[in-house]
Amino acid sequence: MTEIHIPYSPRPLQRKLHDALRDKRWGVVVCHRRFGKTVMAINHLLRDAILTDKTNPRYAYIAPTYRQAKNVAWDYLKQFGGAIPMARFHETELRCDLPNGARIQLLGAENPDSLRGIYLDGAVLDEMADMPESLFPEIIRPALSDRKGWSVFIGTPRGHNAFFELYEAATGQQDWFTQVYKASETGILDEEELSAAQAMMSNDQFQQEFECSWVANVPGAIFGKELQESQEKGRITEIPYDEGYRVDTWWDLGVGDSTAVWFTQSIGRAIYVIDFYENRNEGLPHYAGVLQQKGYLYGTHNAPHDIEVRELGSGKSRREIAYDLGINFRVVPKLPLEDGIHAAQLLLARCSFDRSKCKEGLECLRHYHRAYNEKARSFRATPVHDWSSHGADAFRYLAVGLRESRQYERPPQMIADSNYNPLGVSL
Repeated sequence: MTEIHIPYSPRPLQRKLHDALRDKRWGVVVCHRRFGKTVMAINHLLRDAILTDKTNPRYAYIAPTYRQAKNVAWDYLKQFGGAIPMARFHETELRCDLPNGARIQLLGAENPDSLRGIYLDGAVLDEMADMPESLFPEIIRPALSDRKGWSVFIGTPRGHNAFFELYEAATGQQDWFTQVYKASETGILDEEELSAAQAMMSNDQFQQEFECSWVANVPGAIFGKELQESQEKGRITEIPYDEGYRVDTWWDLGVGDSTAVWFTQSIGRAIYVIDFYENRNEGLPHYAGVLQQKGYLYGTHNAPHDIEVRELGSGKSRREIAYDLGINFRVVPKLPLEDGIHAAQLLLARCSFDRSKCKEGLECLRHYHRAYNEKARSFRATPVHDWSSHGADAFRYLAVGLRESRQYERPPQMIADSNYNPLGVSL
């Protein structure tokens, strides 16, 4: 057997990465700038292409654009692949043909349909966050199917897009490898260089590019740091409903607007957030039906103080209307907005979220933000009221309600029917 020496000396982290990826079919690698991900990716492709025993194996390095693939990876492919005897390079096609029949080609993702019809034994998708969401599920995944090929997704975060969803879904899955490499932890860039970069970049830019923050692209994010920590510590995962504990609900009730509901189970000091629901332009009967469909054993239903306001038409408060529908609301005490936000920030450290059922609610929390005042060069005190506000407000009521639970045990001021049986709550 002929020995082939490729002039590549992987860094310790790159070496560990190669070893880990060889044991998994799929991999998601989130890494900071100047980590060396493209060099690692090209050599990972070359090694597999050389050692495979498949007939006419095909591999692809895919960048967001064809031009980017050429500028970023073509020189590396020629440099490292050139050490292989009889390797041939086709400049016009950005292709390397190896003597065993293997082929590595650089491709761009700007025209996904042009990639249809190919087959692949392995693929690296570089800067996945900048690619069309349909590229992998509709084109690359089918191309890997008949020969059971592998794929690695590498890049730096760009907020919550397909790359984030892929990383979140892959975390903890048996056939997937996931890893985040922050500049402050890898030691690849020294402290002097990181300090210089931080001095010339905004904090959000630095956090995104060097610290791999998924939420740094939302300036003024109120819960960004707390949710980033929850993600890193594995508190956003699969949280099954435990039938041995009651489910409490926490509401932000909209009038002609969205209504948002969080579903939680408290076990000791831990708060398990197992579900979230939001809808708009629906009355209380709709939400009563949703509670029934969920099938949980309920404990308390909690709403803000304005549920006590009486409607002009019926003369009843929404709390009384809900009571007639089987929802016995408790009223969360009214606290100043900033106090409620602070309580929510503290509570997040005790919360674990179900990744799939709370997906929409988590997006609300991530995007809840304060607007930037360019004239004052500071963020405004009042959060922006947008689509994220309802889920965030409901979570704020959850934080306030848990903190002040002893103060809102008062029943509704009405005469209860002796035959009344609240929805999921025994009196």
